[in-house]
Amino acid sequence: MKEVTLPVRVMKKLGIDILLLSNACGGLNKAFSAGDIMIINDHINLIGDNPLIGANLSAFGPRFPDMSQAYDAELIRICSEVAERLDIKVHRGVYTAISGPYYLSKAELRMLITLGSDTVGMSTVPEAIAARHCGIRTIGLSCITDMALPDSLVPPSHEDVVRVAELTKPRFVKLVREFIKEVKFSEGL
Repeated sequence: MKEVTLPVRVMKKLGIDILLLSNACGGLNKAFSAGDIMIINDHINLIGDNPLIGANLSAFGPRFPDMSQAYDAELIRICSEVAERLDIKVHRGVYTAISGPYYLSKAELRMLITLGSDTVGMSTVPEAIAARHCGIRTIGLSCITDMALPDSLVPPSHEDVVRVAELTKPRFVKLVREFIKEVKFSEGL
């Protein structure tokens, strides 16, 4: 866990105050499709670990940071407006992180849907927790590479996931580039 969150703390020491996280994930929301992009507006941590366990690094933040707004509302608004302007369809939703490395069983997928998750993956949440602890404003973007709907499940292959990610890449990169330009402009950077 410390290996994936150390860079976040280094970024904080370097003066970074906005972090964009991205991932590839499975879609759990029937309104989504493989190849869609989702802006993360909340998360569920089912990794079984947390980067804040242990002695608090008080130089970075408080013992119990608030996670109710782990993803910055203003950054979400800006990204949504940029996507609309570029005519790139985006969803907003809840991302659940699991430990993996495996694709979930049908019962596990049903559980996540019942919990309110729109997507599932194996990353992003530890970094978001560390960023929130450090006071770094965070936005998360998910590339939905496969649909993980338990009642119509087509077992994904790694090759299929990579193929869909590659097909989505041009829209994803365009959105990120324009989002960064917009944030620089709105923040006066």
